Amino acid sequence: MTDPGTDRDRQALRVERLGVAFDGRPLLHDITFGVRGGQTLAIVGASGCGKTTLLKAIAGLLPTVGGRIQLGARAIEALPARTRNAVYLYQEPLLFPHLDVFGNVAFGLRLRGLRGADLEQRVMAMLEQLQLAALARRRPQALSGGQRQRVAFGRALIVEPALLLLDEPFSNLDPEARADMQALFRNVAAARGITAIFVTHDVKESLLVGDAFALLREGRLQIYADRQAFCADPASGVGREAGFWREMTNEVPHIPGRS
Repeated sequence: MTDPGTDRDRQALRVERLGVAFDGRPLLHDITFGVRGGQTLAIVGASGCGKTTLLKAIAGLLPTVGGRIQLGARAIEALPARTRNAVYLYQEPLLFPHLDVFGNVAFGLRLRGLRGADLEQRVMAMLEQLQLAALARRRPQALSGGQRQRVAFGRALIVEPALLLLDEPFSNLDPEARADMQALFRNVAAARGITAIFVTHDVKESLLVGDAFALLREGRLQIYADRQAFCADPASGVGREAGFWREMTNEVPHIPGRS
């Protein structure tokens, strides 16, 4: 049996003094933080503050200016994106229109050579967990926005990346679908021990999905000791949501797998 503690260590992320610049203009400055294995770090920030830039730099989709990115025991800052074992999930669910739901979710496994009953079993188990099994043979064009995002989520998870990078993945959904996806993410993340960075401009969403919290402003990242510290900082924006602030600080509902 695999030691869960060892799995968590392999999925832990450490970023040290990371910088990103464009045309000589610094975009991210001296970014340092860690994410424990199985933990979701929620990063809040306004549009244009560098949230997407940070995720793409970690994923290997943007060049960095110095710094170190360590995922488990490996330094990955010099590796190409395809070998970092990190999956970047965009705001828009970029699905293959010629493939049905099953085919989209199975795509990464097929690239890895999985076929037959093993492929069928793993894909259907994922579709069941994401409440998509009844839609397995539908094409993306016949799905709602929330359903398409679930398919994209399943395609990312099924290859079992060490790190999941989520770039405001639910921001384009209607309120009901967004709430459903937030709850689904919490449940799946807890069940599968997912290590993730979830960036959002919505402070309520950050409190719903995060285990740990940070604020990105003008290319600099502030890490909070815990949820209470995040809520208490006027800069986080939680205080502007008076009723929600009281709910989260005094009557936080228990969420399995969340601290």
